[in-house]
Amino acid sequence: MIPCLNKKIFGYECMGCGIQRSIALILEGKLIDAFFMYPAIYTLLGFFGFLIVNSFKNFKNSNKIIFILAISNVIIIVGSYLIKLYLNKI
Repeated sequence: MIPCLNKKIFGYECMGCGIQRSIALILEGKLIDAFFMYPAIYTLLGFFGFLIVNSFKNFKNSNKIIFILAISNVIIIVGSYLIKLYLNKI
């Protein structure tokens, strides 16, 4: 696994910490563990899957769908990061 430079330099995990391990867990078939490792993994996979499908076949409201998926991913990533920071301080 590639080490997190943010964690090595500053001592804090970044908002992407855990995504590599989460993908590895999905490939091993440990789907629930992957979610707990990085909660936004399935919404990110859906988002990128939609982008790939949309590049071949354009949907009617694809811009709205992409915007909603992007915003929901940002909310999940930032929210889980803040929860992780708060739980590490307790």
